[in-house]
Amino acid sequence: MRIIFYFLIAGIAAIVTYALALLVLKLSLKYRLYPQVRQRDVHTRPTPRLGGVAMFFGVVAAFAVASSFSNFSLIFNEPGKVFGLLGAALIIVVIGVADDIWDLDWLTKLAGQIIAAGVLAWQGVQLSTLPIGGKTIVSPYVSLIITIFAIVLVMNAVNFIDGLDGLVAGVAIIASSVFFVYAYLLQGQAQTEYFNLASLTTAILIGACVGFLPANFHPAKMFMGDAGALLVGLLMAASAISVTGQVDDNYLAQPDKFTLSFLPAFIPILLPIAVLVIPLLDFGLAIIRRLRAGKSPFTADRKHLHHRLLDMGHSHLHAVLILYSWTFLASVGVLAFTFVPWRWGALMFVAGLVGCAAVTLAPLSRSKSREAAVQRAAVADDSPVEDARYDGLDAASNEISTTHDTTTHDTKEHTE
Repeated sequence: MRIIFYFLIAGIAAIVTYALALLVLKLSLKYRLYPQVRQRDVHTRPTPRLGGVAMFFGVVAAFAVASSFSNFSLIFNEPGKVFGLLGAALIIVVIGVADDIWDLDWLTKLAGQIIAAGVLAWQGVQLSTLPIGGKTIVSPYVSLIITIFAIVLVMNAVNFIDGLDGLVAGVAIIASSVFFVYAYLLQGQAQTEYFNLASLTTAILIGACVGFLPANFHPAKMFMGDAGALLVGLLMAASAISVTGQVDDNYLAQPDKFTLSFLPAFIPILLPIAVLVIPLLDFGLAIIRRLRAGKSPFTADRKHLHHRLLDMGHSHLHAVLILYSWTFLASVGVLAFTFVPWRWGALMFVAGLVGCAAVTLAPLSRSKSREAAVQRAAVADDSPVEDARYDGLDAASNEISTTHDTTTHDTKEHTE
């Protein structure tokens, strides 16, 4: 079965990433290649943040091994898109490492991201069509601009949520696993270079994140840094564009050619958004918040979704798991419409929505209960028993206070 080869390639990416992560961690600690803790950071001790380097070489190794398998010959017969993807990844990792070490200004980082996205689009990974109706985008120039914008948007959205241990890696694993299922099903019905590239890229990304997660899960020994977060965003964007920009809606609408029981025409657009719902939501809220405050959209703050969950009373681990749950709900909820009638899909989605909302808002409910209990105690009836109890407490408190004052006074006199 073809899927075995994807598991094999993902396993190679995981093993190489894990081994190199240990090496990078050791070198980072030895040569103190880590920044000081910033005010907005959640962690309290300096932590190496060059995990993206290990992930990059894990991705490169997996692509190199995949090129030797005939099952992926459709991708590597014309390797321009793979070279474009790896070239863009290299640019992003270099920019990310430089930022993790020297803290580059936002304009330099944005320029590097645009160059990387341009390299990827120039090699043919572009949004050339819109899935609904198979409409062709107006012109190659417009296609190029939209593609670059989409890639830069996704990279920054993923980078914005990189604030808790294991958050980006876990969200990427969940979202990419769902997207892999979709791309693999498309590939089974239409053997095209784009669907194969999307499946392979997604499998390699899953493997790299799985290999890095042991070093990054709470309490994290190492962070992936901007290099890793931007790399994850780049690979997720490339996979989504490879599918969304090439799907022919007229083809998918023919039930005799597609074996799934139900596939709405809007799935190719909704699924990429669903798997990126947490990063995109956090990114959008951050941009609006900063612009309203008269600040640059890239000004760092401590008001991201994960910060708000911590402020609500969730623990570090619980906040991460909650964001995992929302990602799972959005991505699996949309994909479910390809397998079940829309009524059942909507029912499952609503049930999941209620469950996730209840878990997310639980600390607020507990806080309101505590406040209500305090208020009830404050307005309680002053019964004789209560008065006696409080009088006793007051007397004991006065006695302790008097004893403390006497002891302090005696101590001062003895010292003088």
